[in-house]
Amino acid sequence: MADIGRNSLRSWVFMAERKSGPGNPAGVRFKVAGFDNKGSPQESLNVLKVAIDQGFRYIVQGHSSGAAAALSEAVTRHNTQYPDRAILFINYAAMDPALTNEQCSFWHFRIDADTTMKVRALTRYLAQQPELERVYLLNQNYVHGQQLSRHFRKELESQQGRLKVVGDELHPPFQVESFEPYVQRIRDSGAQAVVTGNWGVDMRRLVQAMQKVGLDLPLYGYYPGLTGTPTELARAKATMPVVQVAYHHTNQEPPAAQLMAAFRQRYGEDLVALASYDGLEMLGQAMHRIGSTDPARVAGRLSGMIFQSFSGPVQIRADDHQLLKGLYISRWQKTTDVFPVGAEGTDHTFVPVQFLPGSQISGPTTCAMQRP
Repeated sequence: MADIGRNSLRSWVFMAERKSGPGNPAGVRFKVAGFDNKGSPQESLNVLKVAIDQGFRYIVQGHSSGAAAALSEAVTRHNTQYPDRAILFINYAAMDPALTNEQCSFWHFRIDADTTMKVRALTRYLAQQPELERVYLLNQNYVHGQQLSRHFRKELESQQGRLKVVGDELHPPFQVESFEPYVQRIRDSGAQAVVTGNWGVDMRRLVQAMQKVGLDLPLYGYYPGLTGTPTELARAKATMPVVQVAYHHTNQEPPAAQLMAAFRQRYGEDLVALASYDGLEMLGQAMHRIGSTDPARVAGRLSGMIFQSFSGPVQIRADDHQLLKGLYISRWQKTTDVFPVGAEGTDHTFVPVQFLPGSQISGPTTCAMQRP
């Protein structure tokens, strides 16, 4: 998990440099410091206390819904006890729908699409593939993977289409050395495609196993563009059929394009946590509009605010503080004159084939937000 976390931290540090002072309308200088929560809810609470003691009032976290839930609850409790030292929590990659439903908090803002939004985008795209009838679900056995499986099935039922799940398997996260047995079961199932929420080493090893066994089924996922996986995909003798559902793609339009190029030049890796752009852009806009950096006042201004994301105008829904952000369906293929930027310096890239606005993939919320 470390390479993904390191890339994300670098993304926030890099974007803070670009969006400080003259880089934002409030003229505020942003400083990002990294705290290692080890992917643990309890350790997240420990480092939250350290951050608070050091004077930080804006907390950013992703890659674990369990950690996000613990942080959201702790931040809400802290702000109730110490309203003059309020903290604002920005969640950029924890997708549990509960965080903006039954567990919602005024102090929590999610700037990534949640699991239901991503599943809705994915299943609608799958339904448009006339030859596809049988899919296999393979996911990590923790909240993220479990929810993808559950919501994927629920969405298929609501669509009442021809798609059927012929396999639904969960595996221990970040512990499987070889995915070959899983790939063999996928082959034996008669599936025509694989759907996975795997990321990090689990995604890379799944790709390696599919290549080794020679299983050339289409692979649909949220995270094939994360660190290391594009390099593995590009090693295949033939282009693997891979489709990604994400809020960005490799050849993003300006202003993201220039930032992605500069990040690649500095760190030698791709900028994939583009949520850092939106997070700092919305803070700069809110601080400018209220003339203050006070988290309590900023939170009130962010609620319901419309601002310019790297991919167009977006809104933070006031009811639950979910960013209504659109998603790209992109296909892995060779670079072209139109899409010349290769992922991780390879001669392959993710090319957008469809864009679904946030208004089309967001559902109703059950959030009963308690406002200060």
